[in-house]
Amino acid sequence: MRSILLLPLLFTAACSSTPKETKPAAPALPTTLQEALNSPYRTESNKARDTYRHPVETLEFFGLKPEMTVVEISPGAGWYAEILAPYLSAKGKYVAAAVPVSVYGGGQKFLDWLQARPEIAAKVTVNDFAPPGKIAEDNSADLVLTFRNVHNWMTHGSEKAAFMSFFNALKPGGVLGVVEHRADARKKEDGKSKSGYVSEKQVIRMAEAAGFKLAAKSEINANPKDTKNYPKGVWTLPPSFAEGDKDRAKYEAIGESDRMTLKFVKP
Repeated sequence: MRSILLLPLLFTAACSSTPKETKPAAPALPTTLQEALNSPYRTESNKARDTYRHPVETLEFFGLKPEMTVVEISPGAGWYAEILAPYLSAKGKYVAAAVPVSVYGGGQKFLDWLQARPEIAAKVTVNDFAPPGKIAEDNSADLVLTFRNVHNWMTHGSEKAAFMSFFNALKPGGVLGVVEHRADARKKEDGKSKSGYVSEKQVIRMAEAAGFKLAAKSEINANPKDTKNYPKGVWTLPPSFAEGDKDRAKYEAIGESDRMTLKFVKP
């Protein structure tokens, strides 16, 4: 804890009448998803990606309600956290199951965002998570969400442990929502997902092996322009632009990756 040293203040009579500077009031907490989408709690750079990520449609598909306990897996820099944490603050609970900053430095941006908003931070739980490990207490969550993380677990061989953690944390009847870069179903599956793309069949097998049942699929986050054959895998596309300015206009025209959106239920 940082201590603050208060020094004696010498004021002239004129200065004594100077009005005190007041701290701006915190923005109102959103009560609907549309309000959360347009909330001042979101950064402009993240709002710019709504056209690719379709957050309202995606969260409605997964069945998000304001009174739920929701665990987001590896929120990274906090793109979805900027929507979920304020929205759930009034009636629900937002849990960030975050990869420790010591492992993945990008998580620091999310923690800094949270620290700057004490009215939100007081209602958020942050749990370190790197599979195998627990994301939350058993049978405590209504909804577990993971956005574009499955390929990372596959690379490290921890996908089975990850899906078991999700299953254990959810209440019976709870939902697991998965968004992931979708591989070409006609091509041979890559067990390590070196390109960042994963087939729908692979994700469904992982979830079902952990005990989940597939409830529904959606094409909300589909992108037919994505050819999925780039020099540096999915990271060639925006927002990463792994090749820098090389063919940047071409990749901007394609947009972000083609993504599966899958809803699973714990029986």
